[in-house]
Amino acid sequence: MDRNTITGLVLIFAILIGYSLWMTPSEEERLANQHRLDSIANVNRINDSVRNIALLEKNKQDSIRNSMTPQDIEETPTSSNNNTNTASKPVVNRDKFGAFANSSVVKNDSPYEIENDLMKIKISPYGGKIVSVLLKEFQTFDTLPLELFDEHATNFGLTFFANNRKIQTNKLYFQASDIKSLKVSGSQKKSFSVKLYTDASDSSYNENSYIEYRYTLTGNDYMLDFDINFVGMEDYLQPGTSYLDLDWNTKLLKLEKHIDRFNGPTIYYKFDGDDVDYLSQSKDDEENLSTHLKWISFKHRFFSSILISKDYFLSANIKSFNAFKDVENNAEIAEKAPGGSYLRSMKANIGLPFTMSKETNIPMAFYFGPNKFNLLKKYDLDFEKEIPLGWGFLSWINRWAVLPVFNFLEGFGWNYGIIILVLTILLKLVLFPIAYKSYKSSAKMRVLKPEIDELGKKFQKKEDAMKKQQATMALYKSAGVNPMAGCVPMLLQFPILIAMFRFFPAAFELRQQSFLWATDLSSYDSIYSWSAHIPLISSFYGNHISLFTLLMTVSTLIYTKMNQDMMGSSQQQMPGMKTMMYLMPLLFLGMFNNYASGLSYYYFLANVITFTQMFLIRKTIDEDKIRAQIELNKKKPKKKASGWQKRLEEAAKQKGYKPKKK
Repeated sequence: MDRNTITGLVLIFAILIGYSLWMTPSEEERLANQHRLDSIANVNRINDSVRNIALLEKNKQDSIRNSMTPQDIEETPTSSNNNTNTASKPVVNRDKFGAFANSSVVKNDSPYEIENDLMKIKISPYGGKIVSVLLKEFQTFDTLPLELFDEHATNFGLTFFANNRKIQTNKLYFQASDIKSLKVSGSQKKSFSVKLYTDASDSSYNENSYIEYRYTLTGNDYMLDFDINFVGMEDYLQPGTSYLDLDWNTKLLKLEKHIDRFNGPTIYYKFDGDDVDYLSQSKDDEENLSTHLKWISFKHRFFSSILISKDYFLSANIKSFNAFKDVENNAEIAEKAPGGSYLRSMKANIGLPFTMSKETNIPMAFYFGPNKFNLLKKYDLDFEKEIPLGWGFLSWINRWAVLPVFNFLEGFGWNYGIIILVLTILLKLVLFPIAYKSYKSSAKMRVLKPEIDELGKKFQKKEDAMKKQQATMALYKSAGVNPMAGCVPMLLQFPILIAMFRFFPAAFELRQQSFLWATDLSSYDSIYSWSAHIPLISSFYGNHISLFTLLMTVSTLIYTKMNQDMMGSSQQQMPGMKTMMYLMPLLFLGMFNNYASGLSYYYFLANVITFTQMFLIRKTIDEDKIRAQIELNKKKPKKKASGWQKRLEEAAKQKGYKPKKK
């Protein structure tokens, strides 16, 4: 292996190791981008009279809130669905709840259920909110029913002021207007609504004045319409109200065996008419967004809960943090979900635009479902940008090349292990011309090796380094050999290598798909594990052995040995490089042990196919013929120096070296 080829390989390995650090944007870049978006929004707000009114109203409401006594803003409800004392009649705090006092007392504690072909949703009378979403077609990694979130850790409700009282709908009881449950199938579309009535008297409701949550479900869709309707509320709300707070908080349940650091649980959001962004996937993070938003998503690795505005959200404060952290008291808490465990806590305080009228509608929608690229893309709302396929050119490779081929192969109904095999073969066939050129260039460099060694003996002194470089370049030029030809083809393959690094861990299609000993190609394929913590090993390698990762590492070591043997003594020019080439695969052993087994399987196949290519190409390349061609090139009239050679000569002159005159 020649010096330039080795340099190219080392660069590739070094970049791949550093990939986990530079692939996600830096905090400075994220803040700069946020500053740009906020600046644009500030300019737009000059001509946005509705937005200005909303912000003024919010400031007015904040002033009212700050002036109220603790008793006025007491958070604890008179009774709840979890703590209802049926032995005594609850006392209604009419001073606190005002026109909604009757709804502060529990009338019905049983959740309502709406269901279609794909999901089963529970709606609590307490707050009228969705408290559970079960996806029928999927299971968790430990074969439990898959719930995106549960009623024990979910909050959803409006906050506004009515008759100078702070009203929180999540502390009040809604009533179903007619039916208590709903089930639709196929193309059927039906609505289910719950209403929060104002009081007509101490014991009755005003059925002409209410807040309605209307859920509209289609039989075969993960999307459901969600409308908030204010009917006959103009006499109760603060005059001039043009802004409502919507609080949406939950704790995401653990659904997968392991968390992928590039595709972990976090909050994604889309700016209205602009791009998609997200919070950190590995640490506590929050953003105060003062721009218009289109949607906000609480994202698992392979599933999402997305709240969409059919108009826009005015603003949002969003936060993602450790599910076992008490943010208010900055302390750790021990809390587990019934039947499972929590991953992260998600909080969003969202500003809703509001126009006062006899009947006011705020149209929204929910998406509860899998993060499958083609499914998300069909909604035409940029949901698919939640799937981390890489940045820039890498994303284009996955989106426009790898995904279409992968989906095409899915149509044959093959096992996904076979699909990965066929995909790897096709990619290697596409890249074969590049690989062939690289191997041929290496053969040319091997032929020139004796002459290059002679130049090394001729220019042994340190001050002769530039003379040696000039003489070497003159040799390359006369022989018609490009010294970079072996390195460049390998660098051209690098985007494919990295694109696959992002594709397989993010591919929903591999979730819980088995192949050979691997039970889930989206997770690691453990053949042996242990519980004891071993210093260094447990933190770097993990507490299990992934066989596909082991095979990938062994095959990479074999590939390195084959290259060393093929190039013979060429490694002598670079002391220590031989050790480095063997060290890289061992670093990958720790790096990939916790990654998706489908990824390690792909790299293992790529190595095996590369062995085959090397064998076949070497059989077809005649080094005697290459040597004869090089000698023939030396006898040809010299072409005009290339721009690159001119720059080298110019650099040499600046160093003080003057070539001999002919």
